[in-house]
Amino acid sequence: MKVASIQLSVVEGDKDATLKKAKHAIEESGDADLVILPEIWNLSFMSFDQYVDKAETIEGPTPSLMRTLAREKGIYLHTGSFVEKEKGKYYNTSLLLSPDGEILARYRKIHLFGYNSKETQILSPGEEIVVADTPFGKIGMATCFDLRFPELFRAMVDKGAQYFLVCSAWPYPRIEPWIMLNRVRALENQCFLISANSAGINCGSQFVGHSMVIDPWGTILAGAGDEEMIVKTDIDPAKVAQARETFPGLAGRKDFLNN
Repeated sequence: MKVASIQLSVVEGDKDATLKKAKHAIEESGDADLVILPEIWNLSFMSFDQYVDKAETIEGPTPSLMRTLAREKGIYLHTGSFVEKEKGKYYNTSLLLSPDGEILARYRKIHLFGYNSKETQILSPGEEIVVADTPFGKIGMATCFDLRFPELFRAMVDKGAQYFLVCSAWPYPRIEPWIMLNRVRALENQCFLISANSAGINCGSQFVGHSMVIDPWGTILAGAGDEEMIVKTDIDPAKVAQARETFPGLAGRKDFLNN
C-alpha cells in the first residue's frame, strides 16, 4: 500500500491560489493509494478572521475539488480539514473520499484548541468518533489537538481502527510534543499513523511541518522537515496484525479502568 502525506503552506489571502497548489501536489503524489492533506490548509489555521466568510458546505468548492481529484487519480483521499458550515454552526471538518469521489466518512474535530487560538470561539466541536472501512482495513480520523487525548485513539481502536489519519496545523515551538505524540499514539495502539502537518508561516505563526508515517512499533518510516514536501512510502497492512500478535499489548488491557 502506497501512501502520501502532503505538507503544504498557504498562499495567505488567496484561497484560489492555495487550492491550485493543493491540486498540483495531489497530482504529483505519484501512484499513492492513499493521500492526506493538512488541517484547514485552504485558509490556514491561524486565519480566524476568514473562518466565517470562507466557510463551506460539504458541496462547496474545496470538497468538490477534492472529490474530482480523488476520481481522476483513483485514490483514497483524506481532504485535510476545512471550515464547514451547517445549520448556523461551523466545524473543523475533514472527509475521507473513495476512488470514486464518494464520501466514506466525515469527521468533525472533537478537541478544539483554545490556547492563543480563536478556534473554540468560532467553531463547534464534533461529537462522533469516526472509523471508516476500506479495502486496506479500518481507518480512524483525528485532527491536530486531538493527538493530546489518548482516549480518543483508544476508542478508535475499540471500533477496529488499524490506521490513524491525522491532519494538523501544529506550530513552533512545540515540535518535540508533535513528534512524540505521533509516535506514541501509533505505538500504544499498535496502528499505523499517517500525519499531514502544515508548513510555512501564517499570521506570524510558523508551523513545524514534520509530517510522518509511523508503523505499529512507533518507528518513523518516512518524514519531512519543516518545508513543503510530499512524504511518500510503502506500508504493509499485515504489519498491524503481526505487531499485535508478536507483542499483544492491547490484550493486556483491564476493563475496570474504562469504567
